[in-house]
Amino acid sequence: MAVEPEQDRGRESAGERLQKIIAAAGICSRRKAEELILTGRVQINGKIATELGTKADASRDHIRVDGKLLHGPERLRYYVVNKPKGYVTTMSDPENRPTVMQLIRGGERVFPVGRLDYASEGLLLMTNDGELANALTRAATKVEKTYLVKVSGKPKESDLDQMRTGMMIERGKPGTHEGRVLTAPAKVRLVREGENPWYELVLIEGRNREIRKMFEEIGHHVEKIRRIGYGPLVLDVEPGKVRELSDQEVEKLKRASKVQKAAKTSPREPKREKALPAASRLKKSPARRTFAKKNSRRPVSSPVKRSSRPR
Repeated sequence: MAVEPEQDRGRESAGERLQKIIAAAGICSRRKAEELILTGRVQINGKIATELGTKADASRDHIRVDGKLLHGPERLRYYVVNKPKGYVTTMSDPENRPTVMQLIRGGERVFPVGRLDYASEGLLLMTNDGELANALTRAATKVEKTYLVKVSGKPKESDLDQMRTGMMIERGKPGTHEGRVLTAPAKVRLVREGENPWYELVLIEGRNREIRKMFEEIGHHVEKIRRIGYGPLVLDVEPGKVRELSDQEVEKLKRASKVQKAAKTSPREPKREKALPAASRLKKSPARRTFAKKNSRRPVSSPVKRSSRPR
């Protein structure tokens, strides 16, 4: 028998939403918890809960996910992971490929916030704070994600301007034929010239393979993608390594997760981002100082760890 919200008025007036309790227990993100509820994998006091409006009291009710009893909220943990290429950003993989969960050993169970695809690398946030994870991934918060992207061939400025104003790409996973969707405007600038140049892209959304699809739309293949920034966070650990966030970094993330007011836009043509000719333009983060010597094929002397240098 399923638990229906309208059948238990006492639970509606007290307690928390079931998906929030599950996320707080470190099982998964709130969005994933909603999927668990809708598919009948959650029970309250022996009854299956299938409605997202269901509330419960974690201190009194017996809540089970896939038959396992929840033991209340865990201590909240926050980690920065430098995801290597060849790992999937999931809790488990049916193809038995390496997952980012293998990079964090012991302690509280955490889950990734957002995704980096199998062939991409760089900064990945992992936490068991379901409320913060949900806030960071909402489109309305407009949290900036910064990427270094190596492209095959040099795109025209007119094509890059399409990215800066928003462009139509395929919706969903490749081959699903879900239609097309307009991307949010992206910040694009050249950071290293060459036959296969590097660009820095700043996005405020996280659509499936969005960067690859945008460059494919203008006729260029993406060779490498490395995320070097997530809101106030900057990539500062080696590939495959992990570090825990400081209390100050967590507070900055929480401030960044709050909904941003829409900025006033001008009807004029968007200003083009110029290439970075000098190191003075690259002082914003350790990851960007790697590009201080334009077109240099030799390693750049810098305090930055190798994890954020284009290869």
